[in-house]
Amino acid sequence: MDDFLFELGWMFAALFIGVALGSLTGLIPGFHVNNVALILLALSPAILSLGIPLSAVAGIIVSTGVVHTFLNYIPSALIGAPDGDTALSLLPGHRMLLSGNAPKGVAWSARGSQLGLFLSLPLIVAARIAFGPELGFYDALRGSLPFILLIISALLLATETTRLDFPRWIRAITGNRLGKDSRFAGFIAATAFFLLAGLYGWGVFNLPARSPVGMPDASLLLPSLAGLFGIANLLDIYATTSELPPQKEDWELPPAGPLVVPCFLSSCAGAAMGVLPGMTAAQATVLVMGGRNVAAKIQGKEGMGLDWETRQMSQMSDEELLAMARAEAAGEGENPYQKQDLEIIALLSATNTAVTVMVLGFLYIIGRSRSGATLALKQMYPIDTWNGLHPTADFIRLLALTIAAGLIAVPIMRHVGKGVLRLHEAIPLQSMVLGVIIFVVALVWLSTGMIGIGVLIIGTIMGLMPPRIGIRRSHGMGIILVPIMIYTFAQKFDAFGFL
Repeated sequence: MDDFLFELGWMFAALFIGVALGSLTGLIPGFHVNNVALILLALSPAILSLGIPLSAVAGIIVSTGVVHTFLNYIPSALIGAPDGDTALSLLPGHRMLLSGNAPKGVAWSARGSQLGLFLSLPLIVAARIAFGPELGFYDALRGSLPFILLIISALLLATETTRLDFPRWIRAITGNRLGKDSRFAGFIAATAFFLLAGLYGWGVFNLPARSPVGMPDASLLLPSLAGLFGIANLLDIYATTSELPPQKEDWELPPAGPLVVPCFLSSCAGAAMGVLPGMTAAQATVLVMGGRNVAAKIQGKEGMGLDWETRQMSQMSDEELLAMARAEAAGEGENPYQKQDLEIIALLSATNTAVTVMVLGFLYIIGRSRSGATLALKQMYPIDTWNGLHPTADFIRLLALTIAAGLIAVPIMRHVGKGVLRLHEAIPLQSMVLGVIIFVVALVWLSTGMIGIGVLIIGTIMGLMPPRIGIRRSHGMGIILVPIMIYTFAQKFDAFGFL
């Protein structure tokens, strides 16, 4: 009985510590739960010497990760500093903020994450049946992994709907067959940026990194993603937005019914991304929206659109949509695309949370880590994989903490969102954005030194390119996908060991 109470006490302690840390990492742009996990991993010998069980440390990591996926919408939409998983929500969330409907966006994000959490639970059972020792689909998947990554990358690029003009000399050579307002030109631009980001990632991952203050596990992934998806967005918002309208206090969660099916599809996509290295919630959301758009067109309906992050949404530019949002805030009409923005926010939030849950599931099903947090768990103590009929006690404990943390995170989002909006009222937006930029730069220097600052500057320059070209910023995830594809193709085809 004493052992049970001891274990139960540490579970509750891990839950509340994880909720606090997840709220912190979710609100600090560029600071991911992976950083907390790796720091805890480095401190695990000292923690163990204090009598704290490693199972409690694992519970802290899991709780932190779940709460992070709920809270990280807030800096993306209310401050304009997303991470790689919430980059797609930036423009819809920014429009909600400018129209005075930011609280509604937070509520839809909370509902989406909540549905993503619960709808991904039965998918863990399905994944266990498919990838467990009975069917063993993962062994077949590993052999086809480079081709799967290549196909998914091609599909993501093919969903680019931006229309661009070919250069005049190309138009002249082809007799205007490749002319103006061409989707093919948009596809070429997206592919070029995807490959450029991949070369950037290949170079970044081969650079040495060392913290000038001795922080553990210095990684240049932080400054590269912070530049591509964080600082670049912050600079755009700093240059284009000076003040915000009063916000309507509408914090009520939307009905779950209409969102169940799209959020379940998002969770399925999140499950697929959870088993593939290098894939994130952003890619899963693009695939889900793309599939819905194709299905709508087959049925003869108008699709929801895939270009919410480009210069076109239903033939309107970002500037026109933002102007419409400001007009709505001034009481001069209602934005007809608000429902679409809210659904995109909910879908991305559902996918983001589902990926986190499924990554934990795959750690115990196939024994493979797909995130920094699960890598820390795997290195901290041996993972008892789920090979029998019943899941292991360790996995059940961590899954219970996952559900509890998700339930606590929903009301936290409301209170934190209100606090951030009060900050908006007290501090000018440009001052807040500038403060976040300074904080991210300081964090990059503390964790990776001057090499990290150089990587951050290059990443920021690259991150400024997509909105000016008119393509989705999510193509910047080539920074991870391209190096992984190079590595997996080299492993598969370099039979003589030349590479």
